Amino acid sequence: MLSAAGTLLAALSLLLALPFAAQAAGTGGTATADIPARGSASMGMGVIEHDGQGGLPPDTRAVQTEGVDVSSHQGNVAWSTLWSSGVKWAYVKATEGTYYKNTYFTQQYNGSYNVGMIRGSYHFATPDTTSGATQANYFLDNGGGWSRDGKTLPGALDIEWNPYGTDCYGKTQSGMVSWIKSFLDQYKARTGRDAVIYTSTSWWKLCTGNYSGFASANPLWIARYNTTVGELPAGWSYQTMWQYTSTGPTVGDHNKFNGALDRVQALANG
Repeated sequence: MLSAAGTLLAALSLLLALPFAAQAAGTGGTATADIPARGSASMGMGVIEHDGQGGLPPDTRAVQTEGVDVSSHQGNVAWSTLWSSGVKWAYVKATEGTYYKNTYFTQQYNGSYNVGMIRGSYHFATPDTTSGATQANYFLDNGGGWSRDGKTLPGALDIEWNPYGTDCYGKTQSGMVSWIKSFLDQYKARTGRDAVIYTSTSWWKLCTGNYSGFASANPLWIARYNTTVGELPAGWSYQTMWQYTSTGPTVGDHNKFNGALDRVQALANG
């Protein structure tokens, strides 16, 4: 039988353990179980958490071309359904870091092409794992290439909220700018094309200090789930593409290209 002191100590131990048990069960704090598996990241997964979500953009007289972006989360995509609904271009996740390749890449990349879409591939950046140039090479060696066939968009660097840890991947603002430059320089050295930059304004301001030096060369693909595109990162006076929702029909992530289909083709041709 426990003494009175022993009973008190046991009760205190139980009380102290409760917060940690709740955290492990996912009911509080930032439990390890809340961190997704490496390789599972996709475009815009932190947008709603950090920037919120509003309504859909209204129809305007400005000519825009509908597109989608996909990853392994979508599995085998019904490309003919998307084509029939008016989607004319697509980006497919190819790689992440230097440790992950999209297992559905072939079906998604070739399937979009085969129905007539102009398509490209994207790389989910993890600046805390390897250098920018190393990740550019991995991307290029695993689906991130470009050719002037009129149907292939330049590769996109998906640089955004870190789903696996600190928002800015443990880098200073200048360190992040250097990492991005390393990736972009290597991509251009091997393809002759300037990669597209996908990001959100809030992340860009926080993690690069709102650096404006890439705007003259790299097309901007902005993430904002609301009725307007909102503020853009410094240097860019307009967006080339806008990811405006993660809850679209058939495929969740829908985008608007800032121009008619011939402008999409112009980007593909370089």
